Amino acid sequence: MNKLKKIGLTALAGSLVATAGFAAEMSVTGGATLYFTGGDKIATGNGWTMNDDIVFAASGELDNGWNVSTSFKLDNGDGKAGQVLDNRSIAIDMDTAGTLTFVGHAGDGVIAATDDKMPAAYEESWYGATGPGKGASTSNMWSYVNTMVDGVKVSATYVPSGTAEVTGSTEYGLEYTGYDGLLVGFASGTDVGAGAASEVDNTNMYVTYAYGAATVGYQTNSSDSKVADADTDFTAMAVSYAVNEDLSVSLSNSKVDYQGNVNDQESTAVGVSYTMGSMTLAGSHHKHENAGGLATASADRSTYELSLGFAF
Repeated sequence: MNKLKKIGLTALAGSLVATAGFAAEMSVTGGATLYFTGGDKIATGNGWTMNDDIVFAASGELDNGWNVSTSFKLDNGDGKAGQVLDNRSIAIDMDTAGTLTFVGHAGDGVIAATDDKMPAAYEESWYGATGPGKGASTSNMWSYVNTMVDGVKVSATYVPSGTAEVTGSTEYGLEYTGYDGLLVGFASGTDVGAGAASEVDNTNMYVTYAYGAATVGYQTNSSDSKVADADTDFTAMAVSYAVNEDLSVSLSNSKVDYQGNVNDQESTAVGVSYTMGSMTLAGSHHKHENAGGLATASADRSTYELSLGFAF
């Protein structure tokens, strides 16, 4: 990972601090990944794709001890025609007061960030089918995280009203890691989406426990929609095992229950990941029944993905 350190940039603190500027530290990192995907009963076309990105980041300490950082990603991966500038954000670390972040692009709300926290060597069990509810996530949104109390993390995101949201949407999350190897989390929020008539109340609950080389997890999500017969419930279980410091394997299972639909989606996946220096070779195989809650011939299918990635 190559870094360009302390190149002597000086930036004014602006409205945050009315005194002198501060020296910033900049870094440049990157990566390139080659993918091969496929499966039965689905039209995938050419299975070969790639993704490459370069991330520029800068950070500096203000006179009051706060740290300000910004980053943006240049990403021209397949499926993103015409899109070069990807993730970008400005974060203000206010020490014990928490970290406030404005996400200019590619933001995840608390619900989306915790939609599937199960341990996996590679993709989630439902990859290639339908996943759980994502909540309110968009560009130009606010995020707040506070870890002032040891073992407890409080988070919140706010999506202002605009093109993506008719009314602003707020989500909250709480995680506890105070016991060695244990992670317990809860997230809740309302996605107003296209308006009050179609708002969705989302709740995620999850727990994982690591003992030695093994990690097990269980999760349950609920999406309660004001649209008739549009509620969904998601449950997932998984176990991962670190064979050694380079090789990990996992087995996961999930179910999506669709209100008013006789058919529930059930997915099972096996994943593996091997790291050697800056190179990672990973893959997963997925079997789906009634994908998307459908009972069509193509709804029972399998998918797979292999990836070879390099970090610079």
